Amino acid sequence: MAALSFFFLFSLLLLVLFLMAPPSNAASNWPPNPGYFPSSKFRSMAFSQGFRNLWGPQHQKLQNSALTIWLDTTSGSGFKSVRPFRSGYFGTSIKLQPGYTAGVITAFYLSNNEAHPGYHDEVDIEFLGTTFGKPYTLQTNVYVRGSGDGKIIGREMKFHLWFDPTKNFHHYAILWSPKEIIFLVDDVPVRRYPRKSAATFPLRPMWVYGSIWDASSWATEDGKYKADYRYQPFVGTYTNFKATGCSAYSSRRCRPVSASRYRSGGLSRRQYTAMRWVQSHYMVYNYCRDPKRDHSLTPECWHSS
Repeated sequence: MAALSFFFLFSLLLLVLFLMAPPSNAASNWPPNPGYFPSSKFRSMAFSQGFRNLWGPQHQKLQNSALTIWLDTTSGSGFKSVRPFRSGYFGTSIKLQPGYTAGVITAFYLSNNEAHPGYHDEVDIEFLGTTFGKPYTLQTNVYVRGSGDGKIIGREMKFHLWFDPTKNFHHYAILWSPKEIIFLVDDVPVRRYPRKSAATFPLRPMWVYGSIWDASSWATEDGKYKADYRYQPFVGTYTNFKATGCSAYSSRRCRPVSASRYRSGGLSRRQYTAMRWVQSHYMVYNYCRDPKRDHSLTPECWHSS
């Protein structure tokens, strides 16, 4: 009887200690639930429904619903949406290549460079290749009216991710409305770029692009590590394409899509909480906080917290 009582008390103590224990690293390193999942609100499309090859057709392979593009010593590859848009939700699920990928950019972005060469707008999601044992960097960027004045004015925010993007597909998206741009990873907002003036916000129609290419001069640790073609081909795989919203040909009464359940747009309190968590734990660069930058060229930073 005494042995049974001891066993019961010991088991109860273990249960109490378990309940009082802090969450595991896996749980604590995951963003708070944003409470709303924009990717579930927009229908996926086949690649052939909304996109076409732009360059490097011999370096593209469409199998079932997944498009694989690759870079080797002969070429990279890129694709482009059939339609231009003036707002919308643009997403795709991407799986990246493990190992040595320094100097290689795998990208999904909006641009009107072909319509306005040298004076274009662009909104980027770019994966900066890496070396063995180091994580990928996710770079988000906004260009407004390009660099026609000879000054390239990027607005970069860079992140490491709370998961390994080479293990599985994860969904990356840009939500562009007339008053803000939201960057999302698996429906978690990681960055909000608000419209503070027409001079600092892209308003002209843009197409949706994806590409893989060699950017050895700057991609990995400011160009310290270059693409090493002993590890070629460098591969990126895209699936679950989403491109919906107001096309350049839509009526002006077309309602812009929303990042939250609010039809007027804007993030909810829970989404802001998740975004702040990501930025406090995984953001590794913010152009507004870079003392080397000339912030007379980025007035949106003047009142940035």
